[in-house]
Amino acid sequence: MLSERRLQVLRAIVQDYVGTEEPVGSKALTERHSLGVSPATVRNDMAALEDEGYIAQPHTSAGRIPTDKGYRLFVDKLAGVKPMTGPERRAIQNFLEGAVDLDDVVARTVRLLAQLTRQVAVVQYPSLTRSTVRHVELLSLAPARVMLVLITDTGRVEQRMVDCPAPFGDASLADLRARLNSRVAGRRFSDVPRLVEDLPEGFEAEDRGTVSTVLSTLLETLVEENEERLMIGGTANLTRFGHDFPLTIRPVLEALEEQVVLLKLLGEAKDPGVMVRIGHENAHEGLNSTSVVSVGYGSGGEAVAKLGVVGPTRMDYPGTMGAVRAVARYVGQILAES
Repeated sequence: MLSERRLQVLRAIVQDYVGTEEPVGSKALTERHSLGVSPATVRNDMAALEDEGYIAQPHTSAGRIPTDKGYRLFVDKLAGVKPMTGPERRAIQNFLEGAVDLDDVVARTVRLLAQLTRQVAVVQYPSLTRSTVRHVELLSLAPARVMLVLITDTGRVEQRMVDCPAPFGDASLADLRARLNSRVAGRRFSDVPRLVEDLPEGFEAEDRGTVSTVLSTLLETLVEENEERLMIGGTANLTRFGHDFPLTIRPVLEALEEQVVLLKLLGEAKDPGVMVRIGHENAHEGLNSTSVVSVGYGSGGEAVAKLGVVGPTRMDYPGTMGAVRAVARYVGQILAES
């Protein structure tokens, strides 16, 4: 365990390096921070921190910079989440409240996160598997053609065309719509197959084939594999941090193009708290020089997806964690009210 003084020295090194982009020396530390000890003592503390792998010397006669291990200790023990100011919170709320639908909410969230943090923003669309049904609409397009519209509690809208085996009258369609919604509205997607399995039996024999076809389309919509969608923005922000990446930002950009990699980075939505992955904690080699800050968002206190940012390990962790958490909270409120 590090002594309290050495923890304070580490905190000062992280703060100065993030702020100045320059390796930090003992003289600068004692001048900028009230550590209450001499430069010689600070040098001894820095030597101990280096021996234990929390800081490193990038080149001879330079100051020290934090390592991944040092940033991890800073995030876990030393960094409080920086709260957003009143004007910042109002700006977030006003910007997101203007959204007209779910796509617009996600697009605005990506843009806002990228602007607030000056990093790459990643937002996952709400997952169908963690959603509930708000309403199922059935619209007649032709005597034997129906449009099925599924609306979720997160504002997601899925539309499917259904070619029916026989003509289906407006009265029968209205009856199916009413019976269907009475069973599935407000219920989890995982419950729907069980709730509708005997529904065709309540219809006339000539209509059962069409009812079964409509239900099959609904169930296919619930389990489609392409539901895990992401939106990414602010990639150009990485160019401001060219010197933070060992050789080139190309591996980072290539990794950011892979949706599967980004979904793994964000983590499971069932872990709703702020999660920070630093440097080599990211399994993908192309992202070993980056950190990821993510958090779950959703309505009703349950996370249905994740959002977060990707940037260099030399990032303002308290500010980034605060921004990500604040934006997630407002997105959840908008989904709950939509």
